[in-house]
Amino acid sequence: MSELTNEPGVRNGPRWSQGLRGVLWVSAGALAIHLIPLFLPRNMPEQELAIARATDDTESRLRFLVPLKHNDKATAADLRTAADLLKEGAPAEAHDLALEAERRDPNAVETQLLLASICDRERMTRCVEQSLAKAQKLAPTDARAELLRADLSEEKGDVEGAMEALSRAYTQTSGDPLVGVRYGRMLSRLGRPEEALKVFTSLEGKVPPARLLVEQGLVLTKDGRSREAVSLLQQAVQKDPKLVEGHFQLGVAWFQLGNENAGEEALRQADRLDVSDTRALATLCMLQVRAGRLEGARRTRTDLERRFPQRMDAIREQCRLP
Repeated sequence: MSELTNEPGVRNGPRWSQGLRGVLWVSAGALAIHLIPLFLPRNMPEQELAIARATDDTESRLRFLVPLKHNDKATAADLRTAADLLKEGAPAEAHDLALEAERRDPNAVETQLLLASICDRERMTRCVEQSLAKAQKLAPTDARAELLRADLSEEKGDVEGAMEALSRAYTQTSGDPLVGVRYGRMLSRLGRPEEALKVFTSLEGKVPPARLLVEQGLVLTKDGRSREAVSLLQQAVQKDPKLVEGHFQLGVAWFQLGNENAGEEALRQADRLDVSDTRALATLCMLQVRAGRLEGARRTRTDLERRFPQRMDAIREQCRLP
């Protein structure tokens, strides 16, 4: 034994043994936590759902979730959760679970919205429309069906369809600020600035003033009215000096007007207010390159690379120097 313990490279001693035992205990504890669900009673839907959530593997999820369709203890909400967990990797099985949820609770709007989403992944257009129609019939004043329709339309590149759905949702919600902001942005995107500004004006008192000024400034910037946009954005950062988006958009608007120095200062202020985000300096670098301020762009990119070495490739892709 004494020869063994004196061999070079062999670790021994109470401290090393205690450390090894500690690692083993931690590993055993972690393993036990993951194994406990497997030894609990398997007739409870919550158990199957918990196990399924713990894995991203579709085949494993199918094994635990598909049987819920025949489990009398599974509620419609349980079945919707199961279907939602499967809709990306196994939409057909998710569809079956959602239909069973509908059978157990025919009046749940949530089930119809989920069915519409699943049917979209299955490229079943008629099913999507039927599910959305059922959702609207079940809850005529609920805007979620129109908002989902807007999402699905936008994903397909149908911005006109998305805008129409948002218009209906905005009417249904009596000017809900979140819906209104999204609707106004869509109108601006479609080149309808005056309508967008009208929507944002209707949100006064419902959205923080500085935030609303930024939204209005964005509409004007997109419409090429950069000088008016700068005026509104300056008011926004005066009202809320810590509003990152206000400084960011002000910097972009200044660059559009050709005032690169003011634009750089605004973008650097946005960066100072949120040092965890690369967006302000990455945008500054890109705008400096466009303006021919290559030395400034090199300094800006160097600043980014030093602060975010793990994102160096993405930074160089965002800001390409000639």
